[in-house]
Amino acid sequence: MRLGILDIGSNTVHLLAAEARPGGRPLATTSDRTVVRLMRYLTPEGAISEEGVQALETAVTRARQIAEADRVETLLATATSAVRDAINGDEVIARIEKALGQPLQVLTGVQEAELTFLAVRRWFGWDAGRILLLDIGGGSFEFASGEDERPEVAASLPLGAGRTTIQFLPNDPPGEDALGPLRAHAREVLAPVVEQLKALPCPDHFVGSSKAIRSLANLAGREVSGLGFNRTVMARSALKSWIPRLAKLPASARQELPGITPDRTFQIVAAAVSLHTAMKLLDIDELEVSPWALREGVLLRYTESMEWGGAGI
Repeated sequence: MRLGILDIGSNTVHLLAAEARPGGRPLATTSDRTVVRLMRYLTPEGAISEEGVQALETAVTRARQIAEADRVETLLATATSAVRDAINGDEVIARIEKALGQPLQVLTGVQEAELTFLAVRRWFGWDAGRILLLDIGGGSFEFASGEDERPEVAASLPLGAGRTTIQFLPNDPPGEDALGPLRAHAREVLAPVVEQLKALPCPDHFVGSSKAIRSLANLAGREVSGLGFNRTVMARSALKSWIPRLAKLPASARQELPGITPDRTFQIVAAAVSLHTAMKLLDIDELEVSPWALREGVLLRYTESMEWGGAGI
């Protein structure tokens, strides 16, 4: 059957349509995204402004129309931290559901981490052993670790690239001097989760997912072979070397760099700082990049529920 996954995130509204069946590998047919950057529409009180809600309504209406044109049979619509954390979230959800013509499932941070971990586990396979996952979005930073399909530790922190850009790096370009307070904040917020993760056995693979991490890996990574397929890895030292350069460039110049798309250029410095800080605290010298993340995890969980006669995510 043709399934659609609509991911309403902090940065984009992204539709992924795929041919899927229980026990089979999903085959993507359509991928379409609308850049919204919800964090710029947050009021000082923490609400999504009327302009932001209208931008969401326009984006989800477009996605619904594309899904219909692509003959999507079931559309799974999910929202993450920006909608979840907004003080007017109930109103925003109601308006999104009206534009979609169907219910919206708002994922918790832990659910985000668990579903992304499922996708990464399936991509790397059982032979990969114990995996530690890092996934940084616009509003939150997810972590998960374990040796099965369900992680032993799953956590979500308010360290997303869009959120921290607004809080700590509002100027364009921010400059190197502005990075210190963000690093200190990241260390403080990360400390409890780092303690939990370090209490587990040492991972066999350290994996990063999300568009922000893939973008940074396009700058600082390299391709290697193994596990039966080529994959991209990024050294912490290489990421560190790029941070001061990114901080000195205006957003308009950053998008000229390899792999830095216009929708990520404003947030990429904050993403790099938070990611590097997490890698350092977790003693990660090198991060492998997964092409599968949250959307694929939602799709996999749903097809499993079909096979076992369940419903939903």
